[in-house]
Amino acid sequence: MKSILFSRGLRAALAGAALSCGVAVAFADIRNYEFKLVEPTVKVGRDRIVAVKLVDNRTAKAVPDAVIFATRLDMAPDAMEEMVTKVTPVPGTEPGTYQFKASFSMAGRWQLSLGAKVQGESGTVENKLVIQADQ
Repeated sequence: MKSILFSRGLRAALAGAALSCGVAVAFADIRNYEFKLVEPTVKVGRDRIVAVKLVDNRTAKAVPDAVIFATRLDMAPDAMEEMVTKVTPVPGTEPGTYQFKASFSMAGRWQLSLGAKVQGESGTVENKLVIQADQ
């Protein structure tokens, strides 16, 4: 009889330990990450460089080695979604900074849409950043 009670108690203790370990593990939420413009303005012209940082908002640190798979640059903020320009990735200057080369054919607000995967996280980081192109 004592061995049955001991066995039940041991099982209950192990189950409780397993459940509490599962609660202690906290997974990051993909919403904790966001892109931020390094410089919000550029000059109108060809082959301008736009730099963004991918930041973990919990630590305020830049996130290196993300895989950026979607980029689009258009004038959606000025109601000209059809005004699109090519975006070409170029090597960044520091970890967590991602740079792109693009031509800004006219002054106004341009929207840079980005999609990226963060190493070790599920889901996709998606941001739309507004860049001001000035003469």
